[in-house]
Amino acid sequence: MLTARSTRRSTRWLVGISAAVLTFLVAPIAPAHAAPGDGVPVPPRTGLTDKGVGAVSDADKDFVIKVRLAGLWEIPASNMAQQKSNDPRVVAIGKAIAAQHVVLDKLDRDAATKLNIDLPNTPNSDQMYWLQEMRDANAATFDQIFVDRLRAAHGKIFPAISTIRASTRNDAVRKLAQESNQFVLTHITLLESSGIVDYGSLPTAPAPANVGSGPVPVDGQMLAAASSSGGIPGVSTTVILLVLAAALVVGVVTSMRIFRAR
Repeated sequence: MLTARSTRRSTRWLVGISAAVLTFLVAPIAPAHAAPGDGVPVPPRTGLTDKGVGAVSDADKDFVIKVRLAGLWEIPASNMAQQKSNDPRVVAIGKAIAAQHVVLDKLDRDAATKLNIDLPNTPNSDQMYWLQEMRDANAATFDQIFVDRLRAAHGKIFPAISTIRASTRNDAVRKLAQESNQFVLTHITLLESSGIVDYGSLPTAPAPANVGSGPVPVDGQMLAAASSSGGIPGVSTTVILLVLAAALVVGVVTSMRIFRAR
C-alpha cells in the first residue's frame, strides 16, 4: 500500500517526465545539418557497366574526344606548375591534377577503344595557345594564368558532363561521364583551394527564359511537400504535436488519480 510520501514522490516524478516530454514535443523543429565531412553521398563503384552496349550519339563521341583533349593540355600544364611555381599550394595542385588526368585519360582511351572512336593526340589550337602562354609566363605571373585557365576550362566541361550523364544510351559513355564528373569536380575544388581564382572573370550563366520553369517540374503539390517536414499528407506538424501533448496530459492526470485512489 502506497504512503502519502511515496504518492507525492511518484506524482512529482510523473510531472517532471511529462514536462520534459512536452518541452521536446513543442520545441521548434530545426532541420538536421550534416557534420563537416559527413552526409555527402559518394557514388558507389558498382552498378555501372562499361561493355559498350547502347547507341552512341554524336554528342557521346564529342564528349569522349573532349575528355581526351582535356588531358592532352592539362597534364603538361600541371607539370609546368610543379616546375615554375614558387607557391607550394600551386605545386601540390599541379601534381594532383596531372596524376589524376593520367588515370582519367586511361579510362577515356579504354572507352574509345570499345566504341571505335578515334581520339586526337595533340591539343587543339586554343589549348596550345594556353600552354604557350604558361611557358612564356615568369614565376610572378604563372600561378594566376595556370589557375584561371584550368578553372575556366573545367567550368565549361562541367555542365557538358551532366548533359551526357543524363542523356546517353551507351553504358560505357555513361560510366565515363560518371567518373569524369568526379575528377572535374575534384579539380575545380583543388584549383579554388589556391585562393587566387579570379571569379569575376568567369563567364556568367545565361538568364532563364522563365523563372521557376526548367528541367525540374515545379507545381503546387511539390511546393507544399517541400515546405512541410514530412509526416501525414494533409496534416500539419503542429496539429500532430498538439494531439500528442494532449494525450500525454490525459495520461498523467489518469495516473495521478490512480495513485491517489491507492
